[in-house]
Amino acid sequence: MEHLIVLLAPINFIDQLLLRFFSAETINFVIWPLIQIGLVVTLVALWVAYATYLERKISAFMQARLGPMRVGPWGLLQPIADGLKLLTKEDFIPEKADRWIFFCAPYIAVAAAFIVFSVIPFAPDWGVITDVNIGLLLVLGVSSVGVLALILAGWSSNSKYALLGALRSSAQMVSYEVAMGLSVVGALMFARTLSLSGAVNAQAADSIWYVVYQPAGFLIFLVSGIAENNRAPFDLPEAESELVAGFHTEYSGFRWMLFFMAEYAAMLVVSAVAVALYLGGWYFPFVYRLEANGYHNLYVIVGLLVFITKLLIILYLYFWLRWTLPRFRYDQLMDIGWKWLIPSSLINIGLTAVAVFVIQALDGWRSFKTIDSMSRGLNLTGTGKALMIVFGLAGLLITGALLARINWRSRDFNLKSQRRNIRLVNVPKGKPAVPATAPAASEG
Repeated sequence: MEHLIVLLAPINFIDQLLLRFFSAETINFVIWPLIQIGLVVTLVALWVAYATYLERKISAFMQARLGPMRVGPWGLLQPIADGLKLLTKEDFIPEKADRWIFFCAPYIAVAAAFIVFSVIPFAPDWGVITDVNIGLLLVLGVSSVGVLALILAGWSSNSKYALLGALRSSAQMVSYEVAMGLSVVGALMFARTLSLSGAVNAQAADSIWYVVYQPAGFLIFLVSGIAENNRAPFDLPEAESELVAGFHTEYSGFRWMLFFMAEYAAMLVVSAVAVALYLGGWYFPFVYRLEANGYHNLYVIVGLLVFITKLLIILYLYFWLRWTLPRFRYDQLMDIGWKWLIPSSLINIGLTAVAVFVIQALDGWRSFKTIDSMSRGLNLTGTGKALMIVFGLAGLLITGALLARINWRSRDFNLKSQRRNIRLVNVPKGKPAVPATAPAASEG
């Protein structure tokens, strides 16, 4: 039992070992960040490899198939075989392509996806690489660079299919980035910080997840994130039935693999931000007791497991939707972004501002106590939480009613009424406009 207590207590033997060779500043600002970066990059690359396996297995389960079964037990070595195949596959560049841009575009996509992980709070203390006070802005800004990579890839390929895919991706991703950026404003009103770690700490201090305050914001963020990642049913930039493969039509081998690495890493980024902002991050009820009892390392490890569990639930939703919903038409895709998501996110901001104002105005009125503290976010009392949950649920109904009123003349999704308006033309019966020629008389 004593050995177990020593194991779970804070252990600094690594720091003591490093202090023999480096200064404390070098360890804190160079050595440990490099160790954390190496672990995150390795684990994300491992996820990218086995995300393809999980997607094929989940799709096989939904369609009553087996999925990968041959390479290794239960097909677990299939991602390694696929990676080796892509690494040894011929890598060619089209003759009239812009070689340097064609070469650099996949690396830009991967770099934009991986840099964001530096501010994702996977766990408390050493579970996050760095805590930046504008971490959410960094995520939104750097993720936008991925749009540039897809545009450059399609334009530099000198192919009409790739160019059309690049144009689609630019229009789609720019449109849904607006809705995604606006959807997080409601959660920031409660966290009162742009730091993702600060948002998690605010939810832990208030002992609640912001998804119960912001159900509309959470749904808007998820839908916008799925569209931002070009995942089905929003995978129009790489629609096989229309564009062969879209922006990466002319890519093969290792560079083709980099685009998919960027896509699956971006899925991880969107899911991680959703977990941090709306699902409490690494916070879970009663887990903090490990820290209170002195088991700091165990507290960090359990927090990491909690974060990963929430992350996998949202990632499963990605796979689930791919095999559930059909692909939208491109006009429907743009209408969802501009006519539905952006107005709903603006409505959510207004309703959240009104709710926060009412909660603050009620605090102290006729012995009402709605606010506990505002030192680490907007921490509410039990009465304040109940009122805010009611405001959140009412916001869903109000948002739906306003959107229905705004788009009441829109017929893009009402295909049944469109079919009813189709009338067949009645061809009048009579003599033909061009009389039939008489048969030629036989000779003789």
